[in-house]
Amino acid sequence: MDITSAVHTLTESANTLFILIGAIMVLAMHAGFAFLEVGTVRHKNQVNALVKIMTDFGVSAVMYFFIGYYVAYGSHFMTGASELTASNGYELVKFFFLMTFAAAIPAIVSGGVAERARFYPMLIASAVIVGFVYPFFEGMIWNGNYGFQGWLENQFGAPFHDFAGSVVVHAVGGWIALAAVLLLGARNGRYRNGRVVAFAPSSIPFLALGAWILTVGWFGFNVMSAQTMDGISGLVAVNSLMAMVGGVLVAMFVGRKDPGFIHNGPLAGLVAVCAGSDLMHPVGALITGGVAGALFVFLFDWAQDRIERLDDVLGVWPLHGVCGVWGAIACGIFGQEALGGLGGVSLTSQIIGSIAGVAVAFIGGLAVYGAVKAVSGIRLTEEEEFNGADLSIHRIGANATD
Repeated sequence: MDITSAVHTLTESANTLFILIGAIMVLAMHAGFAFLEVGTVRHKNQVNALVKIMTDFGVSAVMYFFIGYYVAYGSHFMTGASELTASNGYELVKFFFLMTFAAAIPAIVSGGVAERARFYPMLIASAVIVGFVYPFFEGMIWNGNYGFQGWLENQFGAPFHDFAGSVVVHAVGGWIALAAVLLLGARNGRYRNGRVVAFAPSSIPFLALGAWILTVGWFGFNVMSAQTMDGISGLVAVNSLMAMVGGVLVAMFVGRKDPGFIHNGPLAGLVAVCAGSDLMHPVGALITGGVAGALFVFLFDWAQDRIERLDDVLGVWPLHGVCGVWGAIACGIFGQEALGGLGGVSLTSQIIGSIAGVAVAFIGGLAVYGAVKAVSGIRLTEEEEFNGADLSIHRIGANATD
């Protein structure tokens, strides 16, 4: 009995440490979001990029602790500390891990709306998104809420499979961002006589640093989504690696060696492989990542050149929104046993689940950002935008001139 108890205690403590390490790795990814945006925006908006990611994270943590986690999983932490320490505090650390996922939603949106968004109205919108919109869909998929997964399984033989959040996190974030970007409109001077005017990134080294931080942290994002030690799989790690390099190489070729495309290529591949990283063969993951890299390059160019209101600064809609949907569909394809996968997945369920995620995200984004826009406005004045968000909002620039 003593041996059994000791083993049980060791297992619980190991699981707690395992998911804590994952939470810390995903927390570190937020530095990647920050520096990716810092490097991509113009110099007069660098401070704003850093501040938005930090403050959005703070608001997300509070909203998810008090509201979002309950909406998604029906449990809360309003009990004594003695109860919270059960199982070595595993439930608390699980919240920490999932909260870092939730906080990725406003971080994704931040990259799309950069350089012209007001501060507090967008922060309020982030709070509502993380408290209600995101956990509504998260609970549908990862907790079986509202009977959606059960219906898919009964109708098509398998529920919607999204191991680490290609749709639940990334596509939802990307399609919410699309709604916000469309409501904001393009940056002043971005389009002249119907043609796009290039705004050069302020710092390729910062952009690259952000991409590398995200890439490394992503292995915690994917592998630790098992949430317990007995669920850990080397297949998830290698599939993440293969999708990452697939995204890099294809983005390099189709993006004509452009450093912006090359450093977003691994992110596109990693977004896409989240859903099926636990099911695919590594060759399927390589193809999934390569297709995602191409999708990002082509759709980023198309959106910038063809749709004047879609001034998506970091390309978060193609990167997260579209590549996330592709990842869920790819899971339904390459997860099949006939293509070397582990099986137990339905392509029809993957398509329907993806459509549901897009609908919840885009409609939710339009509702939240539309309401905030109607009440207080969400865009800087023309003069504030010209001066830059750093001076207009934070009263300080990124670097001293003396």
